[in-house]
Amino acid sequence: MPESTEMKRPVITPVRVVIALCLIAPLVAMMWVSSYARTDPKLGGIPFFYWYQMLWVLISTALTMIAYKLWQHDQRSRPASASRASDNTKGGASK
Repeated sequence: MPESTEMKRPVITPVRVVIALCLIAPLVAMMWVSSYARTDPKLGGIPFFYWYQMLWVLISTALTMIAYKLWQHDQRSRPASASRASDNTKGGASK
């Protein structure tokens, strides 16, 4: 089988693991309802249940921004491998 038609396995790097953790953390925090299903402590009269979720909106925004910046940095650090992959795809399609 020619190399250009083979599916390459995704590369798992420490940066990509951090990106995944940044994106998964808010999901886990919100799905684990028993950890915040209570009213105390109140913050300015707002029960914990509500202000905890609103805090995660801000945290999720920050973590998504961090993940995006890390992804951009990761993609910029791999220009040679990306251009080789597109060259292989073009070469394999024309044959």
